[in-house]
Formats: sequence, C-alpha cells, structure tokens
Amino acid sequence: MATREHGAAGGGRGMREDRLLPADPGTRAVARRLYEAVRDLPIISPHGHVDPGMLLEDAPFTDPTALFITPDHYVTRLLHAGGIGLDRLGVGEGPLTERASRDAWRLLCENWRLLRGTPVRYWLETEFEDIFGITERPSAANADVLYDLIADRRARPRELLARFGIDFLATTDDPADDLAPHAALAGAVRTRIAPTFRPDAYLEPARPGWAGRIERLAAAAGTDIADYKGYLAALENRRRHFIAHGAVSADHSHADARAEPVDNPDRLFQRALTGDITEAEGTAFRRHMMLEMARMSSEDGLVMTLHPGIHRNHHPATFERYGADTGHDIPTTVEFTRALAPLLARHGTDPGFHLVLFTVDATVYSREIAPLAGFYPSVYAGVPWWFLDNPAAIRHFQESVTEIAGFSRLSGFIDDTRALCSIPARHDMSRRLDAGYLAGLVRTHRLDEDEALDTLTALVTDQPRKVFKL
Repeated sequence: MATREHGAAGGGRGMREDRLLPADPGTRAVARRLYEAVRDLPIISPHGHVDPGMLLEDAPFTDPTALFITPDHYVTRLLHAGGIGLDRLGVGEGPLTERASRDAWRLLCENWRLLRGTPVRYWLETEFEDIFGITERPSAANADVLYDLIADRRARPRELLARFGIDFLATTDDPADDLAPHAALAGAVRTRIAPTFRPDAYLEPARPGWAGRIERLAAAAGTDIADYKGYLAALENRRRHFIAHGAVSADHSHADARAEPVDNPDRLFQRALTGDITEAEGTAFRRHMMLEMARMSSEDGLVMTLHPGIHRNHHPATFERYGADTGHDIPTTVEFTRALAPLLARHGTDPGFHLVLFTVDATVYSREIAPLAGFYPSVYAGVPWWFLDNPAAIRHFQESVTEIAGFSRLSGFIDDTRALCSIPARHDMSRRLDAGYLAGLVRTHRLDEDEALDTLTALVTDQPRKVFKL
C-alpha cells in the first residue's frame, strides 16, 4: 500500500493513501478513482468559527499549542476526560509563555493514546503530515522536536488559507458586530470570507443580561428599541448589515427546535426589558421568534440553519473558570416533526426559503430529517457534525438519509471548526467517505460510475453552493 515518506522528524511512515476507503479490493478501486477526481477541488466551508481577526492580523503561527490545542475543544475535551486539567492545556489563559506552550504540547504528545479511534486523531495526523511533513507518531520522546518543526515553519493564516484551496469561508458573528475585519479582508484575500448572523443570545429574554444586549443591538442598528416592533426592526436592520458584508446564512441553536406563535409578543417583550419574565415565558418568546426568523429569511434570503438539542456548559465549574465553548456542551434528544410544523406551514414552500436542519441526535436522521427534506423544497438535511462528524456516524447518515431523501437534499459537508488547520483534513475525510459509499452503490449495480462521480462532485462543490446560495 502506497505511503509517503517525507520531511518527518527522524523519518517515519506516511499516512496510508487508501485510509477510510472500503476494505474490499474491488470497491476500493472504484472509490479510489472517485476520490482522486475530487480530492483537490476547492473547499466550500459555509459554517465555521475561525476568527476573522486572526486572518486579518495574519501573524505567523509560532506556537503549536495555540495552533492545534487551545482553539480546538475537540482536542481539549478528550485530554480533559483523560484527567488533564484545562489550565494545563492553556485554555482560557490568553497568550502562553513558551514554557507553558511546550508543556501543553508535551501533554498532547505524551497522551496521544487518548485519541485512538477518534476522528480527532485522524485530523491531526492529516494536518501534521500535509502541512508540516510530520509522519512520526507523537510521543514524549519527540514532543520537543515536533514542536520546533511546527514553530520554525512560521506558517501564516492567509498563506494556509490559499494553500488549502478554500474558496468560501463563513465565520460566526454577533448581530451587533461591526464586521470591520470582514470589510478589510474583502480586498486582501482571494477566499470569500463571509459573516454568519447568530442571534441566539438576543432571542432568549430570560437569560441574564438580556436587556443590556438589547441596548447594544439598538446602538448597532442606530435605532430605539422601546417595543417589540422596534426590536424586530433592529434585527432586520442588522441582517441587512450582514448581507451587505457578504453573509449568506443565519444560524440558530437553542434547546429545542420548536417554533410556535404567542398571542401578545409585545407584552412578553416589555416584561423582558424590565427583567420580570419567567423562564417559561422566555422560552415561549424564543419559540415565537423562530417564526419571525423564518419570515425574515424568507424575505431577505439568508439561509436559515438550525442545530438544536445541546445542553450548553454542562459543567458549572468549568464554565465559571474557562467560559463557553470549552468542550462541555453535551447533546440531548431533539424532535423536529411536530416542532417545526407551524414554521413549515407558513414558509415550507416559500420560493427562495432554505432551512438546513442539523442534529447531534442521530436517531432523528431517518425518522424526521430525511422525510422532511424529502418533501419540503425548502428543507435540506445537514450533514453529521460536532459529535457525529466521525466515520461511523457519517456512514450511517449516508444510508439513512439518502435512501429516503436522495443526494440532492443534502447540505454538503460542514466542518464547524475553530481550528483553521483542521478544515482541509475534515473535508478530506468527508470526500473519502462519500467516495467509499458511492463506490459501494456502483459495485452493487445501483449507480453507474459516471453517475457516482457526478454525485460526488456535486456533494463537494455544487450542493453547498446551491444550498447556501453561493
């Protein structure tokens, strides 16, 4: 089996060229041909969390820990589960001293076994080899050597952006952000970098600090928000601001997917402004606002993406010490069919309305998401992400969704990452798995090979461009 032998610290075996492709030789041969045809196609990344300020600053990466560990909760949560404190990994610590950075890096290398069997290991190995020529398995013995190899490379974010072949990159942004980095990057890089409108915190009036956030929203919109009507106008104003800066989607993640109207939203809005709103009333208001968000998307064209069912900040002490997005958001069960009935009754057949449904509850793929996407022209099945962006879950998705809705109802791959270097590794994994699945359809005489190649090409480029209106 072919391997690459290059540039490693002390040598070593390159990653197997056929990784993740089917084991059956005949099916693997077809998969290899399909994969080779798409492996170098441009990357379309319509949902992610890369910091646009980092791309604008374009400072060289000289700290491997800041590049691979601290921004990536996929990595830190696995190490934390193995008994390594987040403080030892530099989470929430700001810029680290070289000693602290080397110590954190050494912890990763010494505990490499904790990543066995996870996609995180696959992504890191791909990144190490493809970007830095490292093919040695990390260990306590070579930790400092690997650290120096990466630090000495002094790779810059924009250089990597171009090298990775990323055509489109979406970030995730607060509705009150001025989006100045996006404006500055528009003429500085070839990649189209677009903001994503993420209004969750402004739709949950029972959360602490909501009135202050509304004041910030009013200031950003340059308008008074004294009532519900003004609140809607401010949100619509900020959506227009995002669209003017290239946004293509609005992203929503709440405890559930329910969208249902309330009789007097202004009354709830006024109670929220004074802080006199119950949790139940706040939930009712947010569910009502999901209908308003769908209406706005139908009118202004922003794609509506929905990924409910996450218990945020599950461990209070970790949240208090390190803040949000530090690896302890945990999936819950979720329901879509009844929850979205009012929304789809209003907008499910609206021309130009796109609703992409993501989940971390794999049980709803075939039961709810695929049937919804298989009827409503507005609904697309979001691919597995977060806890499900792994080979086993992706293979299950391929079978459970396409058998019901077909390939044309899929979103295309979503990398959903803060770690810039992991983007091409994640997309490569998806292309290999899709090639393997389609090869199986060819070998069982359900598709001709030219159809399989056309389908794979569409999944990589055409489908995300269509779904996200690029």
